[in-house]
Amino acid sequence: MAMASSLFISTPIPTKSISKQIPFSFPSSNPIIRSFTHKPSRNLVVSSSAAATNAIEAEPQTSNSATTPAKSLPFRVGHGFDLHRLEPGYPLIIGGINIPHDRGCEAHSDGDVLLHCVVDAILGALGLPDIGQIFPDTDPKWKGAPSSVFMEEAVRLMHEAGYELGNLDATLILQRPKVSPHKEAIRANLCKLLGADPSVVNLKAKTHEKVDSLGENRSIAAHTVVLLMKK
Repeated sequence: MAMASSLFISTPIPTKSISKQIPFSFPSSNPIIRSFTHKPSRNLVVSSSAAATNAIEAEPQTSNSATTPAKSLPFRVGHGFDLHRLEPGYPLIIGGINIPHDRGCEAHSDGDVLLHCVVDAILGALGLPDIGQIFPDTDPKWKGAPSSVFMEEAVRLMHEAGYELGNLDATLILQRPKVSPHKEAIRANLCKLLGADPSVVNLKAKTHEKVDSLGENRSIAAHTVVLLMKK
């Protein structure tokens, strides 16, 4: 028994390395995969704890660089929305034009729902705070201010960032009054404030089919989409 035991202990146990071939040999847009494809394949001795640790440590470094946003974009898109309550005793100003009506927008400034909406769309495209943050209604200096002041600042910020207006599409939503008699005057003033050609500024008006506050002539709303192009 002693001889057998000694023989057994002195005889080496055959071992072999278990290897895995890294299969990343195809092109990919994924930066994690691409970092492997640019290196020659190699055999790795399996070590579950080391492999797991390396994978966990390596992935965040790659994903951080992959998710870094571009500092400059060839174009930017912004959407704006605004709504104001209509009350007697206020002027109704749309796009800088005074529209005859028995009520107008109750607001801290002149309540121009269209210009406010356009300003928000431009600020949104630039990735800036909204109109309420830049021109807060808690600041007395904006009390009754013409919304053209807000437009001038939005346009200044747009040019300062190196962009110009590609095109603008706006939709007014109100039950009354009819906008069609004033539509061209509104659009012309909008083009003037934007410094834009009329061919890139579009204005539409819709009723709300007598539904909710918009359809009951108790409020007015507007949507605007802008495309800004890099100069």
